[in-house]
Amino acid sequence: MTGLSKLPAAALLGSVALALVGCNENTAVGNDREAQLEPAPTPAPIMLARNALANVATAAIKPETMTNADIQALGGREGRCAVLLTEVAFPSLLYEPGGLATIKLNGKLIVLPRTGDATFSDAGLTVALQPGDEEGDAGLQSMTMIIVPPGAEDELGYKGYVQCYEGAGK
Repeated sequence: MTGLSKLPAAALLGSVALALVGCNENTAVGNDREAQLEPAPTPAPIMLARNALANVATAAIKPETMTNADIQALGGREGRCAVLLTEVAFPSLLYEPGGLATIKLNGKLIVLPRTGDATFSDAGLTVALQPGDEEGDAGLQSMTMIIVPPGAEDELGYKGYVQCYEGAGK
């Protein structure tokens, strides 16, 4: 191989390496990032269901993971239970046994009053919780979270886990 034929191969290899430089950045909630480079996260706005979901297509309504800033804006975890979509995730729903629940949908924290034993509802948005019989690898009880958006013909079901924090009863 001559020096000239090595040049295109080296250029190709160099351009591939350069293209992959930014691929190791994962900005999902819960992933470590350098504090010096990333500003402190701000909490999502806390809204009523009718305002948070106004002009949002039913098909676009999906639960999101809360950040630490969201949890602190709600008063923390103490005395509450959390529905986690995986055993190591941040919560998508925080609820007080016998009280209010807050779910993160479309970048907003939506507070829902309890309307039944394990049901929370406001302005056509309903969230129902169904405990499961399974236990995860970390020992958390399985939980199905069923979301019925306003005007939806179908419900959305998400299987996850429940974790209660100090001072919370199930």
